[in-house]
Amino acid sequence: MGLIIGLLVLWVVLAVVGFAVKSLLWLAIVGIVLFVATGIFGGLRGRGRRGVPR
Repeated sequence: MGLIIGLLVLWVVLAVVGFAVKSLLWLAIVGIVLFVATGIFGGLRGRGRRGVPR
């Protein structure tokens, strides 16, 4: 789960940098898309692990 959170933070940083620098708007778009994809992946993966005893 730490990897998912780390990736989410990375994608937010990329999106902020992309919006701060107008010529890097594509970087913001990539950051947002990857943030959403990672969030969905993490949510689906976390849902599948519920109910499994450690």
